[in-house]
Amino acid sequence: MIQESTLEAADAVFRQTVPAGDYFLKVIAAGQTLRILDLEGNQAADTLFYNANDVSERYSSMDTIREQGNIYLTAGSKLMSNLGNEMLVIVADTCGRHDTLGGACATESNSVRYDLEKRCMHACRDSWMLAIAEHEELGFTKRDITHNINFFMNVPVTAQGGLTFEDGISAPGKYVEMNAAMDVIVVISNCPQLNNPCNGYNPTPVEVLIWN
Repeated sequence: MIQESTLEAADAVFRQTVPAGDYFLKVIAAGQTLRILDLEGNQAADTLFYNANDVSERYSSMDTIREQGNIYLTAGSKLMSNLGNEMLVIVADTCGRHDTLGGACATESNSVRYDLEKRCMHACRDSWMLAIAEHEELGFTKRDITHNINFFMNVPVTAQGGLTFEDGISAPGKYVEMNAAMDVIVVISNCPQLNNPCNGYNPTPVEVLIWN
């Protein structure tokens, strides 16, 4: 569902551009609003969410899909935790649909899906592993990297129940906006994927904005 935001970028208390292949990590306080902006179109922002006060509670695709009765995320979707608590609500969305089934690219999956020679290519899981290594104070381990949302990514489900990675449905300036229901840690891998059309084979920057 397309839903425009009422917030003005000039009023944001935080704004940062995240280059393609880089990660973003920040605590979003309850009541704050987070926007992820697709600057050039067809980029994929693979995102993890954790309870900032207890990282064992994290975003759950299964609970989210079950509660909303829809495999895609858009305005109105409540992002649920593995404990059944509401973490964030998508309050604005100009893309219209986001994936939470396809998972994140990894060197291992790249080699299985594409070619053994692709194993050494940068992947989203690498970005997350770097993020947790550079933020030891949060207490993350690689076992904490679980369900994620692929904002702006187009992953249709086939009639046979399979997944396909298709051209993105986003465009320059499209965004998704979420209001935090609890203090959350957000970890974004701005996808460096070059092997499928999720970002047009041309990874580009995204921008992150936060309002109080």
